[in-house]
Amino acid sequence: MNRVLEKLPRSIRDDNLLIGFDSRDDAAVYRITDNLATVQTLDFFPPMLDDPYVFGQIAACNALSDVYAMGGEVKTALNIVCFPEQMSLNVLGEILRGGSEKVAEAGGVLAGGHSIADDSVKYGLSVMGLVDPEKMYPNNGGEPGSRLILTKKLGVGIICTANRIGAAPETAMQAAVESMLILNKGAAEVLRDYPVQACTDVTGYGLLGHLHEMMDGRLSCRLSLDAIPVFDEALALADEFYLTAAAQRNRNYIGPFVHFENVPFAWEEVLFDPQTSGGLLAAVAADKAEDCQAALQKAGLPAQIIGEIVPKQEAEITVAGN
Repeated sequence: MNRVLEKLPRSIRDDNLLIGFDSRDDAAVYRITDNLATVQTLDFFPPMLDDPYVFGQIAACNALSDVYAMGGEVKTALNIVCFPEQMSLNVLGEILRGGSEKVAEAGGVLAGGHSIADDSVKYGLSVMGLVDPEKMYPNNGGEPGSRLILTKKLGVGIICTANRIGAAPETAMQAAVESMLILNKGAAEVLRDYPVQACTDVTGYGLLGHLHEMMDGRLSCRLSLDAIPVFDEALALADEFYLTAAAQRNRNYIGPFVHFENVPFAWEEVLFDPQTSGGLLAAVAADKAEDCQAALQKAGLPAQIIGEIVPKQEAEITVAGN
């Protein structure tokens, strides 16, 4: 995708476009006044489970998350729907109901949308939020010494893949769904009280892919394997080779930037695993990181300090096990 974007002609420079696609960030940010900017994002994808209502909720959570990753507040959303003409409209109604409820939970207004006939279902949202330009979070603003905090467990991609063929334990799938249904709104509200230098949400590129974006070619980081929150069932399923094609694409792309030290294969797969409605990954100043972790945990999140940013090294991302 980056190779494609690099070939696009650049539009006339607009100094009010604070963040665009050239930074590989989560959303576009456009300044309206000195203390107000819009956050604009879009995301949609096919179902990862059979329940259309739950799918609608998860797809909405995933799309809304980009606004929270920028430090913004959700204001409006538009539905994006691809739907087969021969499929029951009751299914579509349930998808839209789930999405609408999550937009409302986010404090936003569902303002319309667009649909097209397609051979398979796809659903998501275009979302607009607001942020103070002085308080927004780029994904590449980290500095050496800052700590990396992850707010949700990893492994939902592997669990959902195994579930499609009936191999995931019911309790594991239930836990994964519960995680994906949590808006990142609560995490974002906690982070506003701390010195966040950079932030992103962990989605399709997996933890390591999004860390690669955060390092921005100028930094490195070191992760402690024991500190990373994970669904134990995802590790067990990876050990049994319930793997995702997307994780292999992530491995092929990100692998050259990663050095593993005493990391089991199952863990490698989880770290490359694409997440749906994953947690926020924030770089927080070292002297406030433990307080921030505690506040996130008090809010009911399985947040952990998983590592730290260091000056540029030969290995961009080092993951160290025992």
